[in-house]
Amino acid sequence: MHATDRDLAQAYQYCQSLAREHYENFPTASRLLKKELRPAVAAIYAFARHADDLADEGDHDAATRLKQLDAWETLLERCTREALEQPIFLALGDAIRRHGLPVEALHDLLVAFRMDVSLHAYASETELMFYCAHSAAPIGRLMLALHNIDAPEALQASDAICSALQLINFWQDLSIDLPRGRCYLPEHWLAHHDLSVAQLLAWARDDELGDKAHNLAIMPVLRQALQLARARLEQGQVLLPWLPLRLRLQIAATLLAGHRMLDNIERLERPLATRVTLGRGDWLRLALPIVGRTLMPSQPARAQTA
Repeated sequence: MHATDRDLAQAYQYCQSLAREHYENFPTASRLLKKELRPAVAAIYAFARHADDLADEGDHDAATRLKQLDAWETLLERCTREALEQPIFLALGDAIRRHGLPVEALHDLLVAFRMDVSLHAYASETELMFYCAHSAAPIGRLMLALHNIDAPEALQASDAICSALQLINFWQDLSIDLPRGRCYLPEHWLAHHDLSVAQLLAWARDDELGDKAHNLAIMPVLRQALQLARARLEQGQVLLPWLPLRLRLQIAATLLAGHRMLDNIERLERPLATRVTLGRGDWLRLALPIVGRTLMPSQPARAQTA
């Protein structure tokens, strides 16, 4: 297929519409990006969104969903070599070539989506972090590539932040994931406190996630989980000076909001039965610290202002 400028414009528009439809914060987040980068971000989001839909529980069995992800990966491979009629891959292929995006990061996302199909619990912290390295870290690396940032220190810091965000999402969603048969608290952690994945899933099946004794029993494991996420956020602090001002503002807000979320989860009396979100009051209290962190990165000499 020979793609015209009109074809590309329509493909990018399709991706942007998809992003706005499925991600309520996309218009807000995109305003913090340079205008010329927004179409590429929408293409990345559309690629990941559709892959997530393929992996998600639905009318198809696991084998079918894995085959669909294989087909999606074949299109990813093809779009780097040729313009495809499929609008997501027409836009994504153009974004890859235009911005020099690391295609391996997109393949890594598909590894995580395959894990979503076949793996609903984790034996160890190592397994859990492997998932985070494929489900979350690739997005950060793609965003850095769009900003021409490829320093190893920046990539490692980005990986840490993205992994922390994935972990926070897990600890925030215990009340949602456990009833769906998913447990992201590693079996090794649970066993140390005489608990198991099977027990937690049984509590969910029996509608006992709100039981006070169960929530008290899980707290030592949850504190370990929260500490792992906090440590990853701290490791990611060094990313700020590498970022242009707009992106630095977004990541400063992300870091501080992550810490706030972890604090709020730790204060819960029934973390197994309660989902925490940040409210208006939380964001108001974070506003000045976000500005301060943005304007005063830890290593000002490396900061970018573009």
